[in-house]
Amino acid sequence: MDFVNLRKTGDSWEFATEADLEDFVWANLKELFGLIPLKRQYYVKGQICDILALKENKQLVVLEFKNAEDRYIVQQLTRYYNALQEVKPLQDEIDYQQPISLIAIKPNFHRDNFTDKKYNHLSIEFFEFVVLADGFNYYLQINNLDNGKFSKIEIPHQYRESNEDIPLPSRGLMNRLAKCSSEQQEGILKIRKKVLSFDKRMEEMSSAISFRYGNGNSKTSKLCAEFYFDSKGVPIIFLWLGLKNNSSDRISRARIWTDWQGNALLEGYVPSGIGAKMNSYKKTLSNRLKIMNEVAENKTSTFQEKYKHMNQYFKDRNRISRKFNNSEPLTYEERKLLEIDANKFCIVQGGEKLNTYKFDHYDSLNGLVEVALEKWRKRL
Repeated sequence: MDFVNLRKTGDSWEFATEADLEDFVWANLKELFGLIPLKRQYYVKGQICDILALKENKQLVVLEFKNAEDRYIVQQLTRYYNALQEVKPLQDEIDYQQPISLIAIKPNFHRDNFTDKKYNHLSIEFFEFVVLADGFNYYLQINNLDNGKFSKIEIPHQYRESNEDIPLPSRGLMNRLAKCSSEQQEGILKIRKKVLSFDKRMEEMSSAISFRYGNGNSKTSKLCAEFYFDSKGVPIIFLWLGLKNNSSDRISRARIWTDWQGNALLEGYVPSGIGAKMNSYKKTLSNRLKIMNEVAENKTSTFQEKYKHMNQYFKDRNRISRKFNNSEPLTYEERKLLEIDANKFCIVQGGEKLNTYKFDHYDSLNGLVEVALEKWRKRL
């Protein structure tokens, strides 16, 4: 590689973006890990693996990168493992008779990561990395937290100030943020900084209710992200991601649900505006969730009302299940409806035992932003 973007934060150094970290490790897999590069950003059954690599004996290794703290990396690697075991792609290159090795690479690990790993039976290794400065030279040092071994390699670098070319938020954006919660304010400003510092061609374009990010506002410009504020001032995030639940190379404007704690979902695609139909649909399902919880607690007044609500619930459930089985995006409310223990109401279905769904894991909001940035850069 000719150079890697580094930036200084306080007294330490870091990669400017997660993509810069991944690029550098991909180019130096053999020296850092003794691995043979296989695939990058590899899509399998709704999952996108950062790097697939091989040991000399064709054993598959999956590497997942984070440029900041992330509490859910073990769950993410587990999903990759499950998808790869079910599909078993690239069988000419990979020996699936051997166990799949999983590697998490981060600047630091939260104690929850170690708890998750302790009770996970898969082969998962934690590698902590740090960027070291020695005069005019910079190095990536990667430490294996399981055995204490480390590797070190020089980084051909390009220096970037952490706030380089990032304009202060406009008065319009600050007025919108003033009506948001502290978690929403922090989340929006972090994403804004990440997007604007990604590439010098990235611009911020504002209107009364929307703040878009891309390389200009002409018909041929490519957009990457957007903050949209509804009539009540509630912020909604849109990212330009692949169709078919982000598995397609065709890009569209995707509406993102987040709890502002790092969890996120791609709920669907909205070409323009806020998605009034999706808003109405989510509100309807939210009301039905409330009703079904009341039914479960026997708070409905009559048997006829209970029967009507249960019938409607099973219609919703069957429709949402078909979407889920077809790997279509589900809204947050659709997931919550599927999580209801339907077997409590199986009398409506003639006593048939029904599948119970449980969605413990969500996408990483930071990860979805990273994917949108990479897709934006490839489209330029």
